[in-house]
Amino acid sequence: MQVNPGAAEVPHRQIADLIRERIRRGEWAPGERLPAIPALAEMYGVAKQTAQRTVDQLRVEGLLITKPGSGTFVRGTRRRLNRLARGRYGGHRGYHADLAARYRQHLTEVGRAPAVPEVADAFGVTDGTELIVRRHLVRTEDSPVEVGASWFRVADAAGTSLERAEPFGRPTYQEAEEVTGRRYVWARDVLSARQPSRQEAQLLRIRPDTPVLHLLHVAYDGDRRPIEVAQATWPGPVTTLTEEYRVPEPVPDPDPDPGLVLG
Repeated sequence: MQVNPGAAEVPHRQIADLIRERIRRGEWAPGERLPAIPALAEMYGVAKQTAQRTVDQLRVEGLLITKPGSGTFVRGTRRRLNRLARGRYGGHRGYHADLAARYRQHLTEVGRAPAVPEVADAFGVTDGTELIVRRHLVRTEDSPVEVGASWFRVADAAGTSLERAEPFGRPTYQEAEEVTGRRYVWARDVLSARQPSRQEAQLLRIRPDTPVLHLLHVAYDGDRRPIEVAQATWPGPVTTLTEEYRVPEPVPDPDPDPGLVLG
């Protein structure tokens, strides 16, 4: 299992490809300990620094996890998140599709806070406008998997259960509909990838250079006025988002573009 020094790809990325393939084939199973850095370097015929760069890369990707004093282990398969607008409001609402794991949402903060820019823009208010926020952390039995928050206008939620630090026992949107008297009719999701903030990295227990997936969810009433703006952030390398939907029947174009040539 030697690397090709003449290949266009640098050695540590070649080795990372080989290790990923071994994990995919099940040669190294979730929870299994990898050889130490010197052994990996000898195995692939490279310097120890190159082997270390390989491990560092796969740790950032979320495939490996290093436990001080114990070694480096295969982290496991990726979670398959299924929680876009359709999942938030469905009859079988859940955070994730991999039901073998047990997920629990913990309320971490409820109160008034200045609106961050993306939330302010979604509500159409100036940055720093005071809003009511409910922050949460979702975790499995052994690790955090999501940090998030739901934001409401003070005029809509002041003095209601949305401002109290207690769980609802039902989806947030149902509670919000009851206390505000406004029904959720439209929803818009904006998904992006970025680097985590320091706080997000600490809460998710990931390296600061690990990319995250960030979802901004805006829920509107029938007049297209925002009721709730929700944020959710997940560790990107170990997360995939899955959504199933029906493909609509084709509709003939009544006035096709005469300049468009179909081949």
